[in-house]
Amino acid sequence: MTDQHNPKADPDPQSNTEKDPADWVTGDEPMTGAQKSYLKTLSEQAHEPDAFAEELTKAEASQRIDALRSKLKL
Repeated sequence: MTDQHNPKADPDPQSNTEKDPADWVTGDEPMTGAQKSYLKTLSEQAHEPDAFAEELTKAEASQRIDALRSKLKL
């Protein structure tokens, strides 16, 4: 029997759950419906309508969502 890494036993299980959107395999696909809805809401709340654009990729939408959440202190 070989010792295999068990991610459930990691002392910091969150350490590999966040990836830079630039490193996402599917980052250049169109943003999801959930991202579109959330980004639209955040851009309205932040009074930054230009932060929303229909043609964003998943990675771009994620980065804009993070920036708006930071601005709104969410």
